[in-house]
Amino acid sequence: MNPDMNAKSRLSSLEAAWVIARRDFLAVLFSRAFLFFLLGPLFPVIVGGLAGSIGSTVQREAVSTEIGLAMSEADNAAMIAARDTLRPQLGRALPAFAEVPEAREAGFDPQAFLEARRANYAAILAGTPDAPRLVGTEAQVARWQGPVGLIAASATGAAPAAFPEVRTEFVATSGASERSNRIRTAQAAQMLLFLLTMLLAGMVLSNLVEEKANKIIEILAAAIPMDAVFMGKLFAMLGVSFVGISVWGMVGWGLWSLGGDAVTAAMGSDPSDLPAPAVGWTLFVVLGVAYFAMAYLLLGALFLTIGAMANTVREVQTLSMPVTMMQLMVFFLAAYTITQPGSALERAAILFPLSSPFAMLARAALDETLWTHAAALAWQGLAVLALVRGGSILFRKRVMKSGGAGREKRRRLFARRAPEPAAEPAE
Repeated sequence: MNPDMNAKSRLSSLEAAWVIARRDFLAVLFSRAFLFFLLGPLFPVIVGGLAGSIGSTVQREAVSTEIGLAMSEADNAAMIAARDTLRPQLGRALPAFAEVPEAREAGFDPQAFLEARRANYAAILAGTPDAPRLVGTEAQVARWQGPVGLIAASATGAAPAAFPEVRTEFVATSGASERSNRIRTAQAAQMLLFLLTMLLAGMVLSNLVEEKANKIIEILAAAIPMDAVFMGKLFAMLGVSFVGISVWGMVGWGLWSLGGDAVTAAMGSDPSDLPAPAVGWTLFVVLGVAYFAMAYLLLGALFLTIGAMANTVREVQTLSMPVTMMQLMVFFLAAYTITQPGSALERAAILFPLSSPFAMLARAALDETLWTHAAALAWQGLAVLALVRGGSILFRKRVMKSGGAGREKRRRLFARRAPEPAAEPAE
């Protein structure tokens, strides 16, 4: 075959990377293992939501805010009416009232009734509205003494039946307060970015080890440049990760729609209460997607380099553990620099490629400047290319045996296979 025609028929690096990316993306996406991978993180979320819902219900049942009324029927009705009158202004600050049926019995003792635990009352209110007597534990009496006194005063007419409307005026928050609130958004974004990256980046390493064991990777490396193989695998797994995040996002949105209170209880806070970032939510989400892609590509390229150096699954596990610990330390570094803007430590976190996505995402929540993000994304892209290049070189030297010994071995092999020259015809 003509060498020129053979060179023209070979794919370019970009085309080869696209072929590898499409092949790996479809192979992983339509595999049963990927379905179970998607379901894996959902079980803790569902269990946490159910546990939070049950826990909040148990907590509400265990800690009652209901006070038993042990007054006369007229006084009980006056106290309940006074509470209903004050409820629009005070809401949950007022206790719930319920008449105690046992109070109609002769010789009813509120203290003995509570100590006998015959009902789930926070306290017992006896006496009259003019001279109320609140019986309960020290904590419950201290909690409800003020609200009960206000209701009793309203029931006797000593307090106004309705409070005057209070006019409100709003002022802008101070700069220190605004920054303090945005730090919460920065911390939440960093934590989400770290969890997604560590959860999904391992797919790159497992995919490479599997193909390395089956000798598929050597066949690919013999046909197309190794840089293109690595780059295609990285972007294929990145596409699979976006599919996984989309599925988890839709499931999370569905759970939030069905039981927002349970999800909030499981998480311990309401995500909708996070302060708006400095660049605005729309641009912050766009930057979050870009920085996730860069963090994934950086860590994935590092895992590909590990796969190039490892020959067995045990070696992969041994080599990947220090990288995982290093990534955890990198996350702690980026999280620590949130409170030190402009310091040398923050600049170091921004310049170090593995911590740069986390540090820059936090800066997007705290600072409105945009040109720094373009520079950081360009720098992170160069770091990805450098890691891919280094990993492909290591792979060729360790697996494909492209060093001097390998070239000499192939030269001798081709020499043995070369046909002997034809004998010259006799004159």
